[in-house]
Amino acid sequence: MLPKPEPFVKPDMIFSVSDASNLLKNVVETAFPEIRVRGELSQITRASSGHMYMTIKDSNAAINAIIWRGTPVNFKLEDGLEVIITGRFTTYPARSNYQIIINSIEMAGVGAILKMLEERKQKLSAEGLFDASRKKTLPRFPQTIGVVTSPTGAAFQDIQNRLRERFPVHVLLYPATVQGTTAATEVAAGIEYFNRMNNVDVIIVARGGGALEDLLPFSEEIVVRAAANSHIPLISGVGHEPDWMLIDFAADVRAPTPTGAAEMVVPTKISLIQELDNLSHRLNTAFTTQIVNLKRGLSSINIKSPKQILMEQSQKLDDLTKTMNIIIDNKIQYVHQKIELVSRFPTILSNRLSILKQSVNHMEQMLNSLSYKNVLQRGYAIVRDKNNKIISTTNEIPASIELASGIIKL
Repeated sequence: MLPKPEPFVKPDMIFSVSDASNLLKNVVETAFPEIRVRGELSQITRASSGHMYMTIKDSNAAINAIIWRGTPVNFKLEDGLEVIITGRFTTYPARSNYQIIINSIEMAGVGAILKMLEERKQKLSAEGLFDASRKKTLPRFPQTIGVVTSPTGAAFQDIQNRLRERFPVHVLLYPATVQGTTAATEVAAGIEYFNRMNNVDVIIVARGGGALEDLLPFSEEIVVRAAANSHIPLISGVGHEPDWMLIDFAADVRAPTPTGAAEMVVPTKISLIQELDNLSHRLNTAFTTQIVNLKRGLSSINIKSPKQILMEQSQKLDDLTKTMNIIIDNKIQYVHQKIELVSRFPTILSNRLSILKQSVNHMEQMLNSLSYKNVLQRGYAIVRDKNNKIISTTNEIPASIELASGIIKL
């Protein structure tokens, strides 16, 4: 319980309303030139002038508060958010109330900060700022490295020391505060500067470890968007291994520490020497293998003498002559067979004619034997009507009678 101050106004003193109000205002502002209050925000409104009016409360009391336009606020204010405000007490005589003019505001408690970060992460992720398709590959041998960090912080010294140990390169520093209300704006400006000037091969955004509240500038939208829009590959080396800021998701590569960022951006001299040794060994091995193969190919080549070549060609000619003789003999034999067949053709034709003549005689005999003339020779007759049709009944009128010796007209 705070001590109760001694009264300094005499009981017999009489004040005007304005004097009493001004006296109270002076007392309050003198007694509370700065105060930090922790509580829960409610009734947040923004006037057309840009000023923000709200109430900070707990379970037993509530105090009006004002944030004048231009006062930096690094996160979205919402009803129910627990915060710690820093400001000064004052009174507003026209309404006979008191209030706190807020100079700075911060989240109270890790839970509230994590909730805010998760909501912001989901929003930016939905915009595609964290997509893997946006990630760029780090250059193998960068010539110039841009670093955005505090020039007096340990992070920059750690990066320089590690670069000198591994693979010295040219380093350009963009000085930026890495904590406080202006940190996010300065870090984003550093990223945009290197992209605008296009004077580095890779960018490192770095800061040493700290409390979650201290690292919040690296989760501000302005920083995340600058990192995501960078056309130069960017490494985030903020905090220590367990620390995760939203810039880590937008960066092309996330390093666990500023020193780790330096290790990622350049190779070590030893590793390069080993890589060159391995490459040299592979080249020597490949060259040796090629020479061995060429020697084997040369040894397998038999150089023939002109005499041997002539004999081989003569042998091929003999083989070709033999083959041609066989083909010619076969052709001659085939022609002889055809000539013999043609010479036998008259005999074959005579035999065929004799057979055909016998067949005709046989057919003639059969025709004669089947002819009705032979029947008439045996005493039969054929009776026809006037239309020359054969009569077979007594009802028809005969017109002629055909006998073996001739036809009788009736």
